[in-house]
Amino acid sequence: MSESGKFVQVKPRPTVEIHLPDGKVLRGPRGAKVGDFLAALNGGPPPENSNSEYKPISPPIVGAIINGQLRELTYPIQMESRVETVTMSEPDGMRIYRRSLTFLLETAFEELFPDGSIAIDHSVSSGGYYCQVTNRPPLSEDEIAKLEDRMREIVHEDLPLSRYVVPLQEAIDYFQGKGLQDKVQLLAFRKKDYVTVYQLHDCRDYLHGYMVPSTGYLRWFALAPTGHGFTLRFPRRHRPTELLPLPDYPKLLATFRLYGDWLRRLGISSAGALNDAIYSSRIREVILVSEALHEQRVADIADEVAAKMDQARLVFIAGPSASGKTTFAKRLTIQLLAHGISPFSFEMDNYFVNRSDTPRDENGDFDFESLNALDLQQLTHDLKHLVAGRSIQMPRFNFVTGQRELGQVVQLEPGQIIILEGIHGLNPQLLPDIPPDQTFRIYVSALTQLNLDRHNRVSTTDTRLLRRIIRDARERGYSALQTINRWESVRRGEKRYIFPFQENADIMFNSALAYELPVLKSLAEPLLLQVPLGTPEFIEAKRLIAFLEWFLPLEDELVPDNSILREFIGDSILREFHLWPKSRSPSKGFL
Repeated sequence: MSESGKFVQVKPRPTVEIHLPDGKVLRGPRGAKVGDFLAALNGGPPPENSNSEYKPISPPIVGAIINGQLRELTYPIQMESRVETVTMSEPDGMRIYRRSLTFLLETAFEELFPDGSIAIDHSVSSGGYYCQVTNRPPLSEDEIAKLEDRMREIVHEDLPLSRYVVPLQEAIDYFQGKGLQDKVQLLAFRKKDYVTVYQLHDCRDYLHGYMVPSTGYLRWFALAPTGHGFTLRFPRRHRPTELLPLPDYPKLLATFRLYGDWLRRLGISSAGALNDAIYSSRIREVILVSEALHEQRVADIADEVAAKMDQARLVFIAGPSASGKTTFAKRLTIQLLAHGISPFSFEMDNYFVNRSDTPRDENGDFDFESLNALDLQQLTHDLKHLVAGRSIQMPRFNFVTGQRELGQVVQLEPGQIIILEGIHGLNPQLLPDIPPDQTFRIYVSALTQLNLDRHNRVSTTDTRLLRRIIRDARERGYSALQTINRWESVRRGEKRYIFPFQENADIMFNSALAYELPVLKSLAEPLLLQVPLGTPEFIEAKRLIAFLEWFLPLEDELVPDNSILREFIGDSILREFHLWPKSRSPSKGFL
């Protein structure tokens, strides 16, 4: 038989196979949904008449990666494919779950309170979204309980979340008819002539991203009264079928509320309103007022530091990655100089233990973000001596050799204060021998509250990731792929060492700027487009590109040279700004 005789044209078989990473092969009808293939692995929605103790095979599967592309469980398998499950223990899986849960909340709220409107404001670190209602008084505790009960009824019904692709103008007309102007503004600048909407009961909405197939997947949630609104609680990825305790977060809530007030002053309530400002050439005013509000807040914080400096000589600045802590510290220093106070910038990184003594994480890698990666005894000793007016010889950490060396001999001037920037600044275990009333602790983070619309929130994490992608490419030569690859490790450290202590701050500074995403869009998109198809990072890059499509671009030349945003996009006038105490030449040798 000739070689060519081995290849013949045939009709497609009625079945098709999917190949899983562990080598398993599943066969089913051609055109069947990928969720049906994976049902045996997932456990799916709860069986009929199941009780509340039912638990699926964990962690629950809520999506799939098919031939390198993220898909919903309703995606039909038309040909042989490589398939990876996406579970609630993964970032994309938890995004799918949270997004679907907010649609469930929206549907139940619309049924019970048709004259009101609900807004998803911001996230809560323990797992949740803070929500507020408008066009009616805040929900009472009884009404919140009633809303949760209705959500659970819909979950028990296991109703499909139906997906439709509709012409763009049809969607605009629908939202216009419902009086949802923020959604009309958002869609007005959409470049594609269609939009995907979902429907549950009589509620129809645009949701930015994929959804679970049916309400039966949405079993883990609760509603809790919070402030003037309530918190929609949901699991965290590391415990995807449990709700963590909801702590009080009055300082964080107040910080978000202040930023919301700023947005109202600017007339920027959503991404669509921001696009309107760019389109109508009003964006210069938005930029100037945004920066003025930042400077006013820095000045207010400087006033508080100055008022307490007789007792609190140590100022700690802490916050997650790409929050703008360095620029904030320099702008705070300038404001303090205007008070006649000359701060000393104390670099905590110089107190790393030698590389050989660095603790390791559960994977055996060096854990540089652990508190035990610092020589706390030496740090406490040196700070106490400086505050007492004595001279010290600071260490200097050599990041190339991984060894601590001898650094400058320094001494504070009378009345000088110390500013320490580092991720552990709010952790009470950092300097347990120094009384808390001798310190002033500041939490800095980009707490974005400018959402796409009232039901599609912008993640504060996404804003910081975009900042870091741009800075890493400019300063370190990292590709977007490399930064995305490292981001999960960065996030893990933040959740362990920063977020649990944020309410320990004496004051918070929100480094988010209302206009920054259009600026970041112009710089980040070319970097994200270079992430190769077929890599795990491609899925994240594609998601960020799709998110940035909602914003009109804005040239970075409009950003003031002292803006916190300049820390990431470059050309900051503060880059070379430093203040040092009086010092003597460093000695030579190793510690």
